[in-house]
Amino acid sequence: MARALYIHWPFCLAKCPYCDFNSHVRDRVDVEMWQNSLLSDLRHEAELAGGERLESIFFGGGTPSLMPPQLVAKLLEEAERLWGFAPGIEITLEANPSSVEASKFKDLSAAGVNRVSLGLQSLDDEALKFLGRLHDATEGLNALSTAQSAFSRVTFDLIYALPGQTPDAWRAMLERALGFGTSHLSLYQLTIEPGTRFATMVRQGNFTPLDDDAAADLFTLTRELTAAAGLPAYEISNHARPGEESRHNLTYWRYGDYVGIGPGAHGRRGGKATVRHKKPENWLTAIEARNHGIAEERALGLSEQASEALLMGLRLAEGIDLPVLSARFGIAPEALIDRRRLDFYAAQGLVSQQGGRIIVSEAGMPLLDALLGELVPAELVSV
Repeated sequence: MARALYIHWPFCLAKCPYCDFNSHVRDRVDVEMWQNSLLSDLRHEAELAGGERLESIFFGGGTPSLMPPQLVAKLLEEAERLWGFAPGIEITLEANPSSVEASKFKDLSAAGVNRVSLGLQSLDDEALKFLGRLHDATEGLNALSTAQSAFSRVTFDLIYALPGQTPDAWRAMLERALGFGTSHLSLYQLTIEPGTRFATMVRQGNFTPLDDDAAADLFTLTRELTAAAGLPAYEISNHARPGEESRHNLTYWRYGDYVGIGPGAHGRRGGKATVRHKKPENWLTAIEARNHGIAEERALGLSEQASEALLMGLRLAEGIDLPVLSARFGIAPEALIDRRRLDFYAAQGLVSQQGGRIIVSEAGMPLLDALLGELVPAELVSV
């Protein structure tokens, strides 16, 4: 039974550096065709994962803030008919901070969206150019102001640990960001992933990444400033006023079931992983043939589910409840966590044990990836 719904809108209506397929960039979209196809995908999932009222809906993808508001309203109307909405349901829409998208905010709010996630990424023009963004800082802040007037809840993201970024520079930007009064912030360190544009730039000597010690200092500064402002970290990169945490993302991190519809959408329901066709044309063809866009539906073994639950849950400030996970997956606690390594890192102050709950400490969070590799047994991860 799913309590969360993810709706993926694949299109951008302007050239941007983030599309995987040129076919994602469209000047026009046949809204009626896409509405009918998304509704078919939605109904298929409701047949398999209905029964509980939805607590969150998230519109993500290419440029979902350019979805026609009437399409958003229709999808929400059908989702409510199929599942029902829990009181105070969180309905989030991702938006890029362009003036074109911001002009639709009031109509999207009227359609039922009550939370917007704005991709600011920086408040500095040079940093935005480096990150490949198409908006400048002024346009981003104007979009933020428009969002705050249209939606009851607003979050935005920033990327830090950029090449050459100093603690003073990051402090000034983050203090400014905190001054805008939003109840939630996502603050991500720049990472250089293999195969990305940034990895190519580093290889070609275009820039030198910030070293690990300097990045760790900025991470610590981030935690200090957000906590002092009343937005403590509830997940390694996400900060919120108590009660304003993202309910949708908490479903992922607490390893709850969620359904995903639309091209490229992933889902987890009833111990199965679902993946929709990524290319819009292939997804549409599948909808026409089978009334759903699933490319792959795979049963997950209990060990694989347990591994995913541990790797996600240990990102949270609340950590994981080991006896609960043991009962859920039918796996003994000693097979879920390497007790010897747990005791060792607890003695170092990097993790703590509170009854059956295991929590990565403030000191351990900068080392989270390494700790996960140590705490979660390799044989569990490899299954």
